[in-house]
Amino acid sequence: MKFIKLKLAATLLAAVGTILATSAQAQSNDTLAKVKASGSITMGVRDSSGALSYTLGDGKYAGYHVEVCQNIIAAIEKEVGKKLETKYVAVTSANRIPLTENGTVDIECGSTTNNATRQKQVSFLNTTFVEEVRIAVKANSGITSIAQLNGKNVATTTGTTSVQTLRKNERATGVDFKEVLGKDHSDSFLLLETGRADAFVMDGAILAGNIANAKTPADFKIVGEVLSVEPIAIMVRKDDAAIKKIGNDTIAAMVKSGAMAKLWDKWFMQAIPPKNAKIGLALSESTKAAWANLNDKPMEDYAKK
Repeated sequence: MKFIKLKLAATLLAAVGTILATSAQAQSNDTLAKVKASGSITMGVRDSSGALSYTLGDGKYAGYHVEVCQNIIAAIEKEVGKKLETKYVAVTSANRIPLTENGTVDIECGSTTNNATRQKQVSFLNTTFVEEVRIAVKANSGITSIAQLNGKNVATTTGTTSVQTLRKNERATGVDFKEVLGKDHSDSFLLLETGRADAFVMDGAILAGNIANAKTPADFKIVGEVLSVEPIAIMVRKDDAAIKKIGNDTIAAMVKSGAMAKLWDKWFMQAIPPKNAKIGLALSESTKAAWANLNDKPMEDYAKK
């Protein structure tokens, strides 16, 4: 009898543990309840993701995706009925997904490619930016194509997919290059700038942003074939339907009103702080198409076209 009671107690404890774990998981995915209780919301931002998300110094951040997220946070404030303190956490390519998963970051507003693997870990809002992966080189390098990367050092950023994309490109068949890693995009660009890398493979907007803010922008250029077309989107925790709906409704309203197009012009076609440099990245047909048919399709769906 004692054994049966002990076994029953153990079963009950296990059941309670399962319920508590399930409840904790549900709570961790309820961003609205979390931010309402705390009075603050944490935005994941990047230090050097071109005009999408970058630091101004002194804990201040700016950029296209930062401003889209500020609009989303304003909508969240209306939903919870109170003003929220926005806290900024600088994330990297390597830690942005785990920090979103574990609740350190409530909304990640950087330069993250939406792909099928990542969708198993986090949720993406509808695509706001469609990127083309390209190659940046020094203007006097003579490099103009993938084939000329043979025997070269190619920089990319830890935790990104750009070099994998390059290796898979049919034009890279037989091209043998050495991969060198930067901890973030500014570090990767520094590898190119200082001659430790012959090329930097990354999203075109990030390349353009780093070139625009270089000491001598004319020393660099973007060359070669388009390696891939990728949907870039804002991340939230997985299975948080409420926050995803607010985010997507905000994005749809911005597209419909023309506010999204104005933001594009502001961040990609006009001079931006801190150096008043122009990125000069015109709105692409791919991004226009994404706005016209808002969706959270992963990169793999784009590759099928």
